[in-house]
Amino acid sequence: MALIRLGFGRQHLCLLKRRSFLMLKLTAVVFAALLFCEFFIYYLVIFRCDWPEVKTPADRSGQKTLKAMFLADTHLLGEVRGHWLDKLRREWQMERAFQTALRLLQPEVVFILGDIFDEGKWSSSQAWADDVERFQKIFRHPRDVQLKVVAGNHDIGFHYQMNAYKIKRFEKVFSPERLFSWKGINFVMVNSVALEGDGCHICSEAEAELIEISRKLNCSREGRRSGPCPDPQLLPASAPVLLQHFPLYRRSDANCSGEDAAPLEERGIPFKERYDVLSQEASQQLLWWLRPRLILSGHTHSACEVLHGAGVPEISVPSFSWRNRNNPSFIMGSMTPTEYALAKCHLPYEDTVLATYCVAAGLLVVLILVHSELLPSPFLFGWNLLRKFKTM
Repeated sequence: MALIRLGFGRQHLCLLKRRSFLMLKLTAVVFAALLFCEFFIYYLVIFRCDWPEVKTPADRSGQKTLKAMFLADTHLLGEVRGHWLDKLRREWQMERAFQTALRLLQPEVVFILGDIFDEGKWSSSQAWADDVERFQKIFRHPRDVQLKVVAGNHDIGFHYQMNAYKIKRFEKVFSPERLFSWKGINFVMVNSVALEGDGCHICSEAEAELIEISRKLNCSREGRRSGPCPDPQLLPASAPVLLQHFPLYRRSDANCSGEDAAPLEERGIPFKERYDVLSQEASQQLLWWLRPRLILSGHTHSACEVLHGAGVPEISVPSFSWRNRNNPSFIMGSMTPTEYALAKCHLPYEDTVLATYCVAAGLLVVLILVHSELLPSPFLFGWNLLRKFKTM
């Protein structure tokens, strides 16, 4: 009887050891998958990005280069359409991507080109405050990094939804600044939602602001401090970079290409003025008033590069969120008062992360089946196969 009890005890101990070893392996697989998909993959992907070099003429070699990041359409979900799992997954993705980019790339300024929120156009005061708090957590940044934001239609509504309350609410958090100059570079940040051209009070104020900025830029180009240029301190004599949410007018995305352009079946769909793009009139006014050297915009969620007027390039920045595309990205810009160079930095693909989790789940199933002896051990199977091969 004692021998039977001893044998049973040893068998029970052996079973406990096998189960403990199984739990250890399962835990290791789960932990490795989480660590890779939620942390390491962002470093592996963004580490490959690098700031482009500006080709500066020899006579201007002393110019300082500004490192700027441009991203668009983060669309933080609100209380109406925001399922908790969707918010958790997509906002974690943006937080990890942004924080990793700050740590590895160390930009000096970050511009977000509108549609920060998904429901700002109709959110209540409390919902707005909650959304702002989440935004400030996700896009937190060191004090030496400046964060600049322009308004999009999801932040303050389209023209027919926009009102003074929504604009003031937005500008209370993100500043009403329209002209930003640093290291001799001028950035003009436009509320493109207000460029409807119908003479509404908000639209008239926006146009008046742009006309005043145009006057200051012209004075700086001409170096004048008299007549129409009484300003005691001139702006840098540099053609501005225009930043806005809506793209300037173009018929469609038919001429856009690249892996993050709009899907082929959507590229030929005509754009609607004042909804998908600015009107032709508003676009011509911006080009005439500001004479920019570069334009960056968002709204379409897809990449595109077009030329306007006398060859002014416009870059449509893809969405930064998995919610809008499988392969989000942002633009890195190295800029001087006279030159610039742009490069695109891709973020991890959502389907890559999902595929990794599927592989990890499959491995968990295999481990459990092997433990239950419903599936032969891969090592034992390989050893037996090798022995059979040797005996042939």
